[in-house]
Amino acid sequence: MKIEDIASYFIGGGYVIRIRTDSGLTGVGQTACWGYPEAVHQIVERFKDYLVGQDPFRIEHHWQYLYRMSPFRGSALSGAVSAVDIALWDIKGKHFGVPIWELLGGNCRDRVRLHLLGGGGTPEAMYESARNAATEGFTALKFDPLPGGYQDMALDRMIRTARDLVAAARDGGGPDMDLIVEVHRKLTPLTAMPLANALTEFNLYFIEDPIQIDSIMAQGEIARRIGIPVGNGERLNTIWEFQELLAHGGPQYVRPDVALAGGLTHCKKIAAIAEAHHCAVVTHNFLTPLITAASVHLDTCIPNFVTQEYSMGDESEAGRVYRTNIRREGGYIPIPRDPGLGVELDDESLAGAAFSPMNTANTLLRSDGSVANSV
Repeated sequence: MKIEDIASYFIGGGYVIRIRTDSGLTGVGQTACWGYPEAVHQIVERFKDYLVGQDPFRIEHHWQYLYRMSPFRGSALSGAVSAVDIALWDIKGKHFGVPIWELLGGNCRDRVRLHLLGGGGTPEAMYESARNAATEGFTALKFDPLPGGYQDMALDRMIRTARDLVAAARDGGGPDMDLIVEVHRKLTPLTAMPLANALTEFNLYFIEDPIQIDSIMAQGEIARRIGIPVGNGERLNTIWEFQELLAHGGPQYVRPDVALAGGLTHCKKIAAIAEAHHCAVVTHNFLTPLITAASVHLDTCIPNFVTQEYSMGDESEAGRVYRTNIRREGGYIPIPRDPGLGVELDDESLAGAAFSPMNTANTLLRSDGSVANSV
């Protein structure tokens, strides 16, 4: 069997590929580098010069070849490698008639726990969001407690506002709801630490991405200094970055995105590094059912997984372009049983799918005109 072609699609805010082999088997993959999908497309086009004519089963070899094709690194490259890697695993699973997780070592669990992306801008809305999540069967909720205009607030005002929202989520979800506070890299160490201290009383599952990713060492240091667990890594790309993060920061929740950090091949290695540091894996994804499916295959086969990010957008009309039998049941997804990834592109829906870039090229500014930390 040989790779015959790679087709590219811009769907919604993302970039998807479909690899076709000369046997007729196809595999789909997607990048989570949503900020620059056009750049990922250009990299995949360069990859085609190598991939067409290759044996699709040599996944590890192709990963190494593509990643080291040039001396350049970064999220666009890793996002392109991720899309190809997922698609190749899809092909291999279909060929052998088994789900991808079976090829990656078998299942460590029978269902995958989810945490819902939710929240609200007022305590009342946050209370309802948490209560509705519990009613839906979710046992974990993730939300951003920083209000609009946080970048110009006095520190005390920012902390009081965030604390009120977290308190409302705790009241709405109750003691059986794990709360994850997502800061989206908006703060500095000088503002993240007092915020974390103020939220300690609510027994958070963890606080995620409190500071920018510019320095891996600084992220590790903040994890050591904050008194509640920290989650890091959704914008990291490689095993080497995760190794440095954990070496400098110690145990924390590791947040790889399977469609950004090198696909299934590489993220299973990231999970192993986390396991060696006594860290749990909380896979990142807010984009599409395709990436959800890829993530669930990883979640199924690693021992240190604890919860998978989930957006109700997967159940919206926009998600219909991805045909899949993978369905949420309450706050869990039963592990996939179909061969391969378990997702196909619906060609009829694909024909009418529009591209709406998520990166609007607008950078958040403070009232004095300076640049604030952005997501």
